[in-house]
Amino acid sequence: MDSAYPILSQIIQPSELHKLTEKELTELARDVRQAILDKVSQTGGHFSSNLGTVELTVAMYAAYHTPPDKIIWDTGHQAYPHKLLTGRLPRFDTLRKHKGLSGFLKRDEHELDYFGAGHAGTAISAALGFAAARDQLGTKEKVVAVTGDAAICAGMSWEALNHAGDLGTDIHVVLNDNRMSIAPNVGALTKYFTRLRSRPQVQGMAQMAKSLVERVGGPAHRIAAGLRHGVTHYFAPEQTGTIFEEIGFEYIGPVDGHDLPLLLEIFRNMREVNYPVFVHAITVKGKGYEVAEENATKWHGVVPFDLQKCELPSKAAATTYTSVFGEAMIELAKEDPKVIAITAAMPDGTGLTGFAQELPKQYYDVGIAEQHGVTFAAGLAAGGLKPFCAIYSTFLQRGYDQVLHDVCIQNLPVRFAMDRAGLVGDDGPTHHGTFDISFLTHIPNMTLCAPRDATELRSMLAWMASYDKGPSAIRYPRGNSPENLPESRTPIELGKCEVLGIPGVPRGDEKQIDAVIVAVGSMVTEAWEAAQQLHDEGVHILVINARWCKPIDVDGISAWMKPSRPLVIIEENVRIGGFGQQLVDGLAERNLLPRAHKLLTLPDGWVEHGTQPVIRAGVGLTADSLVQAIKGLRSGKGIA
Repeated sequence: MDSAYPILSQIIQPSELHKLTEKELTELARDVRQAILDKVSQTGGHFSSNLGTVELTVAMYAAYHTPPDKIIWDTGHQAYPHKLLTGRLPRFDTLRKHKGLSGFLKRDEHELDYFGAGHAGTAISAALGFAAARDQLGTKEKVVAVTGDAAICAGMSWEALNHAGDLGTDIHVVLNDNRMSIAPNVGALTKYFTRLRSRPQVQGMAQMAKSLVERVGGPAHRIAAGLRHGVTHYFAPEQTGTIFEEIGFEYIGPVDGHDLPLLLEIFRNMREVNYPVFVHAITVKGKGYEVAEENATKWHGVVPFDLQKCELPSKAAATTYTSVFGEAMIELAKEDPKVIAITAAMPDGTGLTGFAQELPKQYYDVGIAEQHGVTFAAGLAAGGLKPFCAIYSTFLQRGYDQVLHDVCIQNLPVRFAMDRAGLVGDDGPTHHGTFDISFLTHIPNMTLCAPRDATELRSMLAWMASYDKGPSAIRYPRGNSPENLPESRTPIELGKCEVLGIPGVPRGDEKQIDAVIVAVGSMVTEAWEAAQQLHDEGVHILVINARWCKPIDVDGISAWMKPSRPLVIIEENVRIGGFGQQLVDGLAERNLLPRAHKLLTLPDGWVEHGTQPVIRAGVGLTADSLVQAIKGLRSGKGIA
């Protein structure tokens, strides 16, 4: 037994909570909250949202029987208490570390991680699938979806609610309403939830009406729901759960998501019914840690910090791609009022917080609705504006059909800014941006560029603002802009690469070239470092900054090709459909592909979480990997 967490340390499976008294469950909740405070302050991770779901999770696992009952979590931002109540306390020090516990839910991490969670808005759909499978197989377990007030605004959540209400099957949905996600929520539904919260006495009337009729029993019991609906709708037609009830759910709420005895009663009663139920629980992000309660956004995701001093470490001023994107967007929008910035609930993550403050009339936050955001941008473009749709690479995957169907088929000049392209680090495979070159460059009309540093990012954004012949996209990584690259630059031209040259050799004097590296975006700095290392060994490597993933400058690159001159292509994208494959095809068509060539790409698999340097080294996307590849090609080994 761990004396710091006397009850939690004895919990291996949620079923063990059924043996605990209400007092012991309260102490268990205290243990869980303290473990999150202690462990996440050391490892970093999603902090305030998990402090807000402690009582909710303890109550659910004390009421439901898991297994066989299944609880499905949305995003994983709120599921650390779930991990702690499923026996993972001894490994919690490894949270988000390479080879350690994931910051999200993973089916291969634990048998009670019933469904993986990374992108918001999936829980209700998945839970309904589990419920339908149960019905088909004739089993009796309960299925619960836990979602958030931002995730439930996603279109997919409402598609699932609509289907669930139509099926009328036994499914329970718990809304963890903490009134904000990563950023303040937006939209009419958010305002609706605000109205619900503002009149808790309505729920009191509803429960009173229902209890009164249920005491009568017999045939009158069947009209309980109707009477309750009528009473509450009469007094506050916009304050009740009618949206959910009209869809087909029994609505319970709003309830205090930190009142453990009340939650226990509600969940135990819910487990006895066999129809759709929707519970609206009000929670506080950062509950139990005052500074996190006061500023939930700041404490949403944290790096390791001093728990006692209640301070996050100060960040040294650094030039990040994200910050430069935000600054450049403000400059472009001030120069041209037709420039519009769009985010999908990530103003801070995409660098648009300052833009929203300075230019609110040119800014839209569509909420967790990437599909809508893309088509909304298409409408703006068709209407004569210049929309920049700022969505992480991994989240743009959710809007793929809209990119293809609504933007590219119509050849509309929507600009896509994809932050977090490549390996993002601790958030792992659900957040790595490893496919965008592959899923964008095969679409007709699309153009895609990738800057080597923040200065080039600015130039490319300016080019995109002036380009109105069709859709365009730019991909850039998470983190700081490199500072080791040459400052000499050539103007941005559609489909034209940049020859950086050979380290230590003036441009124009490239008489001896022992090998060529063609690098994309974030990998240019690794290519230049590898060339510098080999220069010290007397090997002359020409480095080419591809700049464009579509159209590829095959002509410009082929001018430096010789049959006997080794070529290495490096990109932070999967091999299949990537830049390297397409360049190799283009060179082969011209009979200019060197005999010795090699592609360094991300593997055909899922790259786990860990710091960027560690996982890049693990997949062979480093300067050292390039050095070894070139040496192998020059020695006649390792020919791709």
